[in-house]
Amino acid sequence: MEFLVASGIGVLTAAGVYLTLRKRTFPVVLGIAMLSYAINVFLFAMGRLMVDRPPIYGKDVAEYTDPLPQALVLTAIVISFGMSAFVVVLALRAYLESGSDHVDGDPDDAPDHEDVLARQQREDER
Repeated sequence: MEFLVASGIGVLTAAGVYLTLRKRTFPVVLGIAMLSYAINVFLFAMGRLMVDRPPIYGKDVAEYTDPLPQALVLTAIVISFGMSAFVVVLALRAYLESGSDHVDGDPDDAPDHEDVLARQQREDER
């Protein structure tokens, strides 16, 4: 079970870093969200993965799990939600100001792959 959780954290982190380094703002927002999910799972896994054990100590309970990572994850969820909302508003404002959804504000002047293929087909037909 630890291998699956560690693999999930690795995949979420890799996807988050990949999307954060994109040119457009929407993938950047998704990448930041994925990084926050990876951090939440990492925080949750720090407290050891135990199944069917209560997080609250009681006299009749022999074994329980540590409630601190769960409290940290709840706090991290609230913080990441606020941060995601701020980043979305910031991206929307940048789009309205610059008219482009690129991170640096400059749209690419390079033609798309489909434009190049269409141009080659027209030249081949001549």
